[in-house]
Amino acid sequence: MIYTLTLNPSVDYIVEADEIELGKLNRSKKETKLPGGKGINVSRVLRSMGTESKAIGFLGGFTGNYVEEFLNKEGIFTGFVKIDGDTRINVKLKAGSETEINASGPAVSNLALGLLKEQIKQLGTGDFLVIAGSIPSSMPESIYEEIVQICKKSGAEVIVDAEGNLLKSIIHYKPFLIKPNHHELGQLFDKEITSVEEAVTYGKKLVEAGAKNVIVSMAEKGAVYINETDAFIATVPSGKVKSSVGAGDSMVAGFLAQYIKSKDRQDAFRYSVASGSATAFSIGLCTPEKVEQLLPEVNIQKR
Repeated sequence: MIYTLTLNPSVDYIVEADEIELGKLNRSKKETKLPGGKGINVSRVLRSMGTESKAIGFLGGFTGNYVEEFLNKEGIFTGFVKIDGDTRINVKLKAGSETEINASGPAVSNLALGLLKEQIKQLGTGDFLVIAGSIPSSMPESIYEEIVQICKKSGAEVIVDAEGNLLKSIIHYKPFLIKPNHHELGQLFDKEITSVEEAVTYGKKLVEAGAKNVIVSMAEKGAVYINETDAFIATVPSGKVKSSVGAGDSMVAGFLAQYIKSKDRQDAFRYSVASGSATAFSIGLCTPEKVEQLLPEVNIQKR
């Protein structure tokens, strides 16, 4: 079973308008409410592709109820620990350019954190845990490493989509997959990554440090996949980018869904790139139909 962990989920309130003028009354032309959070996005894409997962983390208040009910209606299993505060609301403004206002999120008690850890201890060999997104300010920054240590003992594989020190702290635990973008990859090595060749070079360093599979997304320049024996470069399909929200999460979900079906990592990488592009070309997350449509445009070359 795949489990997706979102420590700080949200209700994403997406507002579309022709233009936004600060200090004046603005009127939207469309509004959408969706459950947000990187792990939740992974679960939603997995479900659309026919792959089951269980979304876990923390939820609270009327916004938390909305998130859980939404996911259950989509057929996604949930096992969130309930907390006292309200799950946050993030505002996404789309008017020519894209502006995001993300709330900090509720406090998480030590009791709630302990309950989550006990839940993760039940995972074992054959299970995957996707750890993605920000850490609430009320929680220690070491929480990702603590969770990875639990999985290391139980035999569960870990996928981590994080940046900076959060990622550095877990690489030596040999995560199954990490997915930095080229900016995040550069931050790890204090180096600006501007080409796919550089992404391959520094992606290999992450594999040498312990990661089993690495995907580096590079926007319109494509994507790179590296494991212990191979390195591949993929072109991305052409299309108009409508929203970057969830594109990286869709890449993680696309890779996992196809890998579980075929065990072919190159094929999984192709689906990963098509899934990320399909989300970027949409308002909302990708659909299987859109992914299949874009697959022929993803060209992969071995490096």
